[in-house]
Amino acid sequence: MSPTTAYVNAISTAVPEYDVHDDFVEYAQNSFDERRKHLLFRRMAERAQISHRWAAFPSVASFYGDDPNAVDTETRMIEFERSAPDLAVRAVDGLGLGAAAADVTHLIVLTCTGFYSPGIDFEIMRRCGVPTTVERTQVGFMGCFAGINGLKLAHHIVRSEPTARVLVVSVELCSLHMQSTQDLETMLSFLVFGDGAAAVLVTADEQGLALESFQALMIEDSRELITWRIGGMGFDMVLSGKVPGSLSRALDAPRMKTVLAGAEPSSIDLWAIHPGGRSILDAVEGALELTPDRLSASRTVLDDYGNMSSATVLFVLKEMMDRGDTGRGCAMAFGPGLTAETMLFRA
Repeated sequence: MSPTTAYVNAISTAVPEYDVHDDFVEYAQNSFDERRKHLLFRRMAERAQISHRWAAFPSVASFYGDDPNAVDTETRMIEFERSAPDLAVRAVDGLGLGAAAADVTHLIVLTCTGFYSPGIDFEIMRRCGVPTTVERTQVGFMGCFAGINGLKLAHHIVRSEPTARVLVVSVELCSLHMQSTQDLETMLSFLVFGDGAAAVLVTADEQGLALESFQALMIEDSRELITWRIGGMGFDMVLSGKVPGSLSRALDAPRMKTVLAGAEPSSIDLWAIHPGGRSILDAVEGALELTPDRLSASRTVLDDYGNMSSATVLFVLKEMMDRGDTGRGCAMAFGPGLTAETMLFRA
């Protein structure tokens, strides 16, 4: 008897109402004491291939005032508790489950930008019609690759329980962790992050994306290139400018042979790459010798939303589903470690 195949039946996404990208660029470039950094930041912002990023507040000043470093972690977490549930519920409602929400058997919540309890899972049960008997799991603080981890958990659940109906919900408010700094690399890391949520229904119903296999790839000697720690002024992120080069070197032929279950990159029709930034997409494109059009879904998401941590790769998969893309695909997301989480699928 062959194992049950899990399918991503549907994906819904949601972002807050405020587009803060231009406001942040204006704030950030004017925050540097050195004119050289001011000009360099502006040049990098123009090359970032990001037009929009969405946030829970209308402008930097409206939440942070004159000094982001004066806003402590408690204040940021109060805002997370206020804003994150509404965003998550909007994403779930977008699936249009209606009465079928009562059939959900498992609920997986992904987030690394805020915590409180009783948490977002309780709000989804209360406001979306998901039964209180649902089996709940939270994947917390894993970073940008957690979207793949959530799908991996759903895949294993459906394979072990073919009647399971798994709801995966990612919600990230990255905008709550900005800090003021004169370090150019740190400010450039804030340039790419935005807020967003995605809800995914995974079942054995033969509709949507068939999930095939998952593979984690940890890159040696890269532990400090992406880090994420809780500090007194929010969560402290390090996103090194060395990440693209490390990824490019790591995605060599032997490793990709393992990731692709023996297949060649040229045999993959669809590439759902986490758009952690333009340079990361450029690095993956170059390492795998892909033509520019192969990462068009990822670049569209980067331009429209920026990097929303764990939700972002789910936005890319939705973009592919909305386009009606077909074929064999590979999804890939990157995060602390430096780690790549990968997934093979068929559309």
